[in-house]
Amino acid sequence: MLEFKTIQILKPNTEILEIINDYKYKIKNGKIKNLLHTNLQVIEPTEYLITYPTTLTILEYKVNEIYSKPFYIKEHKQKYNLKEIKQILNNFKV
Repeated sequence: MLEFKTIQILKPNTEILEIINDYKYKIKNGKIKNLLHTNLQVIEPTEYLITYPTTLTILEYKVNEIYSKPFYIKEHKQKYNLKEIKQILNNFKV
């Protein structure tokens, strides 16, 4: 059986939290896990589930500095950077 050890908890992005504080949402912290007895790591993204005024699922991955689009919106099936995510969320302000 595969055994994992959590080596880091990924906290939500404070800039996104400031924008979505008027929305109805749930957040699931991300994790970086190590597969025991190997050198493999598994990254679970931080998940922002927005339910009102629109339905969006935003996944935030921990990435290196070279790749600049750490956010993925399931409904759009596209990757975004922080600036683009802010624009999308501000379009839904109530």
